[in-house]
Amino acid sequence: MPGASMRPERASLPAPEGTGVGIRAGARALWQAATLGRPVGPRLLLAILVGAAASAASVGLIATSAWLISRAAERPPVLYLLVAVTAVRAFGVGRGVLRYLERLAAHDAAFRVLAELRSAVYVRLVRLAPGGLTDLRSGDLMARLVNDTDGLADLWLRVLIPFSAAGIVGLGAVVLIGCLLPAAGLVLAATLIAVAFGAPAAALAVSRAAERRIAPARGELASAALDLLQGAPELFAAGATARALDTVLASSGRLAAAERRAARGAGAGSLIAGLAAGVAVWLGLVLAIDAARAGTLAGVAIAVIALTPIAIHEAVAPVVPAARELPGLAASAARVTDVLGRPDPVREPARPSRPPGAPYGLRARGLHLRYAGATADVVVGLDLEIAAGRRVIVTGASGSGKSTLAAALLRFLDPAGGVLQLVGRQGAVDVTTISGDDVRQCIGFCAQDPHVFDASIRDNLLLARPGATDAEIGEAMVRAHLGAWVDSLPAGLDTQVGERGARLSGGQRQRLALARALLSGAPILLLDEPTEHLDEPTARAFVADLEAVSAGRTVVVLTHRPDLFPAQGGWQHAANLGTLPLPRSE
Repeated sequence: MPGASMRPERASLPAPEGTGVGIRAGARALWQAATLGRPVGPRLLLAILVGAAASAASVGLIATSAWLISRAAERPPVLYLLVAVTAVRAFGVGRGVLRYLERLAAHDAAFRVLAELRSAVYVRLVRLAPGGLTDLRSGDLMARLVNDTDGLADLWLRVLIPFSAAGIVGLGAVVLIGCLLPAAGLVLAATLIAVAFGAPAAALAVSRAAERRIAPARGELASAALDLLQGAPELFAAGATARALDTVLASSGRLAAAERRAARGAGAGSLIAGLAAGVAVWLGLVLAIDAARAGTLAGVAIAVIALTPIAIHEAVAPVVPAARELPGLAASAARVTDVLGRPDPVREPARPSRPPGAPYGLRARGLHLRYAGATADVVVGLDLEIAAGRRVIVTGASGSGKSTLAAALLRFLDPAGGVLQLVGRQGAVDVTTISGDDVRQCIGFCAQDPHVFDASIRDNLLLARPGATDAEIGEAMVRAHLGAWVDSLPAGLDTQVGERGARLSGGQRQRLALARALLSGAPILLLDEPTEHLDEPTARAFVADLEAVSAGRTVVVLTHRPDLFPAQGGWQHAANLGTLPLPRSE
């Protein structure tokens, strides 16, 4: 069922406190993320070339202006200066236009890659949920989905494109200055190498550990904040609000400390870049003056050699912050590629079998179930036979594997051993040979804690059957004993239920989930602890209503309260997952 929540039979663990990823693992993750840019490779190349042209225009403007000023000081005929004047105008106008085009092309390419990455992550999460994500907390998963994924846009905007453009322009500037004065060209090349490699190395040496810690720290803070918000009523009731808030503040403090340490690296890199630019200017000036005195360099070229390094170092300066981004980007890439690279909890068949035809029953023989990463089976050797049209209960205490069994029946989890079959008119078919979507078309699910979306009653019900009419929705509500309540509401089916159904009582949420399952038309109804959050009278009324609306359907209830499902109501005991006495016949 859409929106159903499946939870493993074990407590969730806190997010790991790791400090990030190693250099090799980070480089591998960055490479995997960068390969997603292949479909927009021509656009990325265009952005690099336009960016290089914009930087070249800045260098050309400074170099031409320096030559023009020096030549004009010699008072030549004006016609001698017209070409330079025109070039200055062209470079001045072209720099602005090309810079705009570079921003346009770079962002267009980066956002297209980001769209591909988001789509890949969303599709992967659909395949993994819920069985493949049991070790991730909701806040950390949301941080990966939003912060880490969106942050990878900087891999193209601040790293790949600036590095590539700076390399092209730097090489061109070295060639230009080298043609005028080889020694000055060598000095410029040395300072540019210092900026391209030395400054980033110094920045990374200072801030690498902090940068790697930032992405996990964001996930930790998101998890702590989400726990505080979602658990606010329980925290208030237990008087633990201050401790929970301290946890959030501590997480925020660790993130801020990591960001401050990372900023020190940026300062170190900027210092080296500034010193390198100054060395290039002053050494270039000294060498140019000596060459002019020796007669090997025209005097007007002194200003060109002295001032051009200013422009080229300005163009190459983004390399330093770009390199500083790498550890953080590597950590984000590793967290995203961890999601993308997780194995499927369910192996979809290459050639799916068709369901055997309603009415359906269920059969298990020697069934073993475990969640991904677990070392022991939760369900061991289960034998189960549920005939079509029967109402049955499967009993078991908390932790005995009831929700795990529900996950397997819904194809959210593959059996670790044994056989699980869907039985119909054409015989029995192993559920692992049927596509997950087809299985879930046959089984309507009501979770122990059904998820209700912050939308209208109608929208929550249409999840089960998007094309349902208001009459069909109304019929499902009446059968779930919610019709009179909905009719009493001023907005009727358009009533907003609030976040997670906050405006509904526990019984109303459970009945809304039942109405959703009934509207789906699934021939099998699977309910996981449907009476868990209901008081005794409401629970018995819910069971009576379930008996009334389930005629002609196979009903499977997973419960630790077998006394609520009497034999005179047509309920049969199908299996005991352990630690509960068998129900007595009444």
